[in-house]
Amino acid sequence: MAKVLPHSLFSEFDINLFKAGQHYKLYEKFGSHLITVDGVEGTYFAVWAPSAKTVSVIGDFNYWIEGEHQLNVRWDSSGIWEGFIPNVQKGAIYKYKIQSHHGDIKTEKADPYARRCEHPPKTASIVWDAAHDWNDGDWMSKRKKHNALDAPFSVYEVHLGSWKRKADNEFLSYQELADDLVNYVKEMNFTHVELMPVMEYPYDPSWGYQLTGYFAPTSRFGNPEDFKLLVDTLHQNDIGIILDWVPSHFPEDAHGLGFFDGTHLYEHPDKRKGYHPDWKSLIFNYGRNEVKSFLISNAIFWLEHYHADGLRVDAVASMLFLDYSRKEGEWEPNQFGGRENLEAIAFMREMNEAVYAMFPDVQTIAEESTSFPMVSRPASIGGLGFGMKWMMGWMHDTLQYFAKEPIYRKHHQNDLTFSMTYAFTENFMLPLSHDEVVYGKHSILGRMPGDEWQRFANIRLLYSYMFTHPGTNLLFQGAEFGQSEEWNFQQSLDWHLLQYDVHKGVQTLIKDLNALYKAEPALHEKQFTADGFEWIDYNDAENSVLVYIRKGKKPEDDLIIACNMTPIPRENYRIGLPQKGILKEIFNSDLTKYAGTNDFINKKITSEPQEWQFRNHSGTISIPPLGMVVLKYDF
Repeated sequence: MAKVLPHSLFSEFDINLFKAGQHYKLYEKFGSHLITVDGVEGTYFAVWAPSAKTVSVIGDFNYWIEGEHQLNVRWDSSGIWEGFIPNVQKGAIYKYKIQSHHGDIKTEKADPYARRCEHPPKTASIVWDAAHDWNDGDWMSKRKKHNALDAPFSVYEVHLGSWKRKADNEFLSYQELADDLVNYVKEMNFTHVELMPVMEYPYDPSWGYQLTGYFAPTSRFGNPEDFKLLVDTLHQNDIGIILDWVPSHFPEDAHGLGFFDGTHLYEHPDKRKGYHPDWKSLIFNYGRNEVKSFLISNAIFWLEHYHADGLRVDAVASMLFLDYSRKEGEWEPNQFGGRENLEAIAFMREMNEAVYAMFPDVQTIAEESTSFPMVSRPASIGGLGFGMKWMMGWMHDTLQYFAKEPIYRKHHQNDLTFSMTYAFTENFMLPLSHDEVVYGKHSILGRMPGDEWQRFANIRLLYSYMFTHPGTNLLFQGAEFGQSEEWNFQQSLDWHLLQYDVHKGVQTLIKDLNALYKAEPALHEKQFTADGFEWIDYNDAENSVLVYIRKGKKPEDDLIIACNMTPIPRENYRIGLPQKGILKEIFNSDLTKYAGTNDFINKKITSEPQEWQFRNHSGTISIPPLGMVVLKYDF
């Protein structure tokens, strides 16, 4: 039998918080913890299973025999089973054998709070204590500045299993990624990395979005200490890390959270709320306090124990709406007759409030594709409380526009300008993510029309426009050098393409755009406010030209940006100017180093006192074919 502790890890206060849904550090209590009792080293186990008749810890230390080490149920109706097993050390492999009161169902479950899991396809949990001496104190002391809403925030989205592989197609380890990936991201001038889910998952084709080990970094690439090393190395190189987090659904795998104690413990019991028809997965019961505590504790865990700089929350739209991906009759309205999932909304607000209260220097980012209001506004004024929201409308309209042959673009000018009508309703991040380069959608380069020259000029123009549009940015791996094929999670990116000038040119362009974004205050200081942007001209649809101003806190930092969406160069093109003076060109997407023509360079532009586009001053510039130029006053 497991030994009854004279003093449980749970205090009465812990139990009350847990039942109230307001315990945000449950990982300090639940799971397996190496402790010493009466001078004897061993492991304390605790698991929530209120409908269990018995709970045993089975593992390699007791030959997986049920009943050898039974846990004891607490007397306070919390549904918590706990106990101490002497001499169970770090590295011990275990599961919980749960016999339910309901029909004598027996299940073998992985520990929901396990800090380490076996390498899939094995499914057991591992007793672990991931000690690490952090060396990122400098980053942690100043990351509020790096993560601020007026700071440059350029994100490189990475799938660790396919970014780069070894010659035998084996994964790079966390330790190897701490060298290769960190050096690459630093060289490319990205400010942050976003990792597709690293929490343990059983099925590779899910890309990590079907989690079973919420508190354990996947063992595919090494142990938890190795993952901490990767985070630490990123921070030591002034690179932030955003983790994909999936509180929207979880798989039905037998060892996972589903039907945990013979009942619908973590998932909503009503399939209309508890089952996701698209992903064939279960949906958390957001109205159950203990489940809410589990999820918020999980968010806090990655920020506290792994020094994550933020969480990108997956599939928020699926959580917000009861009728998401459901036909009429397959969902039930809320108490007010609406389609909003009030319990999920309350959970998200509470999660964000808890995160920002404990870590005011991080960001939460919502992947949310609808017009639900105030996603990135504080919960205290009725918002959901996220720091940023993906601008899915911009992504859709922009990719649709760039896929068109340039001759037709004059009829679709509004596809590009429309985003500015709502750009400041949220704190938007512009995403070109993994979702846009799979399932027959083609790679970003593969969407571009025309011959080779036009395709590469188009992609350079797309990225240049993206980096000068208000908001922060996200690019998925491979897009930064013009990956030709769709993303394949089973193999490395096509790094060999960098031997060709056109691909190397796209990579150099991204490196320089990131540097420009960081160096020019006008591109980030007011990236979420309307006073940081002003049109000079959006009406020249005939020539498919856009001209606009990005503004910083100081007028001398303002930039003038001109885009030519056709392969016809625009020479001696007159634009209105905000004031008199001399302008210099600080960026041109058509330079030789980007594999451009290098034929349309603006060496110096002097304003003239000629009224144009409702302005008292104007000047003539050259805009390269399928190109963009950035101009700045030379004071």
